[in-house]
Parts: sequence; C-alpha cells; structure tokens
Amino acid sequence: MSRRAADRWAETKAPSLAEIEALADAAFAALPEEFRILCAGVRIHVDDFPDGETLTEMGCESEFDLLGLFRGVGLAQSGEVVSGQMPNAVWLYRRPLLDYWAEHDETLGHLVTHVLVHEIGHHFGLSDDDMAGIEAAADDITPSEA
Repeated sequence: MSRRAADRWAETKAPSLAEIEALADAAFAALPEEFRILCAGVRIHVDDFPDGETLTEMGCESEFDLLGLFRGVGLAQSGEVVSGQMPNAVWLYRRPLLDYWAEHDETLGHLVTHVLVHEIGHHFGLSDDDMAGIEAAADDITPSEA
C-alpha cells in the first residue's frame, strides 16, 4: 500500500447512520420502477443495532446476528389497511453490517443493497428459503446465459 493510500485510510471513519441510509436510498432508487411502485409506503430505517425485544423475538444470540429486518404485512398477506396498523418498514443495522463487511470481500454498497433487497423480498411474501433458492439459481447462470 502506498503512503498516500495509507494516509487516506488513517483519516477514514466508519460510515455514519446517515451515510448507510444514503447507500440504502441509492440502492432503492436503482431498483426497477415496477419494483419500487410495489414498495410504496415501505419505510427504510437505519439503526446501529436491533433493540432488545427484536433480538429476543428473532432468537439472536448477539446484537451482531441481524443485518436487517422487515416488519409489517407483506403484499401476499395484505388486504385492506387496518386502522392503527404500523406502516411496513425495513430496518438496516449499521454496526452488524459494518462487522460483516469487515469480515467479507464485498463492497459496503453491495452488502447494503443485498440486505435491502432481501428484506424487501419479505414484503413481497418471500421466505428466507425462497430467496436462497432464487439467489442460488441466479448464481448458477453463466454470463453467456444472462
């Protein structure tokens, strides 16, 4: 690493909540319009960590176990909006995202996009198993097939 590159890293701080939110907003804006339209009303939040109640509900052993979460009534289950119903929302958790990023070889932008799309997949009614199958099938496509 050159001295100049080392100097840049010496001055670099971990991305803030606002910076992670900007990455999420950019990732959402880059999604196809048809996809974004179906996400009307879904709010995106960024917090450092999930709260204790969420960690317990999700069976997490550590506050670093959860990168993101969808809360709400997905499209597959929704009917009419019920009075008092909380809006559908996606949470991204900054510190677990940064921890995962530090341990893996992918860009932070790619990671935030992946987690955001995964959580929005729950809004569409997809399970974790459904999404794993879709991702595996996409990984099996060679560039000439794409």
